[in-house]
Amino acid sequence: QGQLVESGGGLVQAGGSLRLSCAASGRTFSSGTMGWFRQAPGKEREFVAAINWSGSGTYYADSVKGRFTISRDNAKNTVYLQMNSLKPEDTAVYCCAASPLKLTIRAHEYRYWGQGTQVTVSS
Repeated sequence: QGQLVESGGGLVQAGGSLRLSCAASGRTFSSGTMGWFRQAPGKEREFVAAINWSGSGTYYADSVKGRFTISRDNAKNTVYLQMNSLKPEDTAVYCCAASPLKLTIRAHEYRYWGQGTQVTVSS
C-alpha cells in the first residue's frame, strides 16, 4: 500500500515563495502521474498541477501558470511544487496524489492521496 506525505507548507507574505515536497513510500510511484490539488475553506478541491512519469510533461491550472513549477525525482520517490509570487488566494491545504494513468487533472483518477499541508499567504 502506498503512502504520500507532504511537507513544506507554512505562513508566507504575499509575493513570497514556498516549496512543497511529497515523499512516497510503500511502493514505487515512478510510473503514472503525480499531481497537486488544493482546497480552501468553504471551497471545492481544485487541481493545481500534474507531472507525468518521466517529468517531460506537465500541466497547470490557469490560476498558477507561470508562478508554480512541478517537478519530480523518481530516484527519491518525491515530487515537488515550487510556488513563487504567492497570493492570498493561494491559501489552502495542498495535497499530493498519485495516479496510474497518463497526465490527468481529474481528481477521481488519482488513487493515492496524502493528508495535505497548509499554505497560508498573508496580504
